[in-house]
Amino acid sequence: MEDQKRDGELGIETAKEQVGFPKSFHHHRYEATPYALLDLLFEAHPFSKDTGIVDFGCGKGRLNFAAFDRFGCRATGVEMNETYYAEALTNLERFQQKHRKAGHMIHFEHCLAENYTIQPSDDCFYFFNPFSAELFMKVVGNILASYEKEPRRMHVILFYPSVHYIDFLENRTVFELEQEVVSPGIRQNPHERFVIYTFG
Repeated sequence: MEDQKRDGELGIETAKEQVGFPKSFHHHRYEATPYALLDLLFEAHPFSKDTGIVDFGCGKGRLNFAAFDRFGCRATGVEMNETYYAEALTNLERFQQKHRKAGHMIHFEHCLAENYTIQPSDDCFYFFNPFSAELFMKVVGNILASYEKEPRRMHVILFYPSVHYIDFLENRTVFELEQEVVSPGIRQNPHERFVIYTFG
């Protein structure tokens, strides 16, 4: 109910989860990060208006809208599912009725995550365990390649982190653990936390 209420305040619809399962073994079921936990992240790790967030597997765009509403920052959503991409665009049209500048600050890309071209302004990358570790490695490789062209401080934020994601970041990349933000329900579910890595 709380998520539906917050959706209503923003003028969007992101609360319904995916019914069924993705066709590909590499892609995981869509589920939006609860607003209560996004609030927890935003308090512990606030963004600036200059932050450029990329949400891989953004679904209907909840993180994009919540981050812009809270910080006024740029937010790009990358989504391979055509239906969710279309719903994200519909949400953006509704959101713009209250936030006219959102059309210049929130963008959605319909493509596979590994095919998204990392922009020089992208510096914060969000993953709610959207796909296999194999694809995650490819995406992080693209992120690091973009650093070679445009050095900058970058963050990778994992929610409900896969042990394979963590192992890869800590043992096979230059990213270093910066912060862990735990949910009040962490005792019931040890995966319900944010892990934040940084480089640059």
